[in-house]
Amino acid sequence: MKVVINDSKTGNTYQRELEAGKKAQLTGKKISDVVDGALVGLLGYELKITGGSDTDGAPMRFDVPGVRRLQVVLSRGPGVKHLKRGSKLKKRVTGNVVSDRTAQLNTKIEKYGEKPLADLGFVPKPKEEKAKPDAAKA
Repeated sequence: MKVVINDSKTGNTYQRELEAGKKAQLTGKKISDVVDGALVGLLGYELKITGGSDTDGAPMRFDVPGVRRLQVVLSRGPGVKHLKRGSKLKKRVTGNVVSDRTAQLNTKIEKYGEKPLADLGFVPKPKEEKAKPDAAKA
């Protein structure tokens, strides 16, 4: 399982692969639960679960209870992008509980530890530059 960690102070995001043995400690947790950051190498930190997706790419929804996957009619929220006003979309989503089918878990730092992230090995990647159009093609 991949764990994506958002640092809201700096706006940086870090991604760590969770070891198989530690995945069981997250199973059964819900969206908005706070977990210990030591699971991903952040000693003294606390992480809040904000969402995720399952192995098929279906997003986790906070308003769908359990671990089940179902088709729901949505107008906004996770899994919906840019609909016209009044439009709705039928979409497959998964519940708000972490299970063995969860492939990615999104978290944000709720409580910071004593050591900074850089000292713990969390170094942000440099930003990629956007491709500029060729002047010859224009």
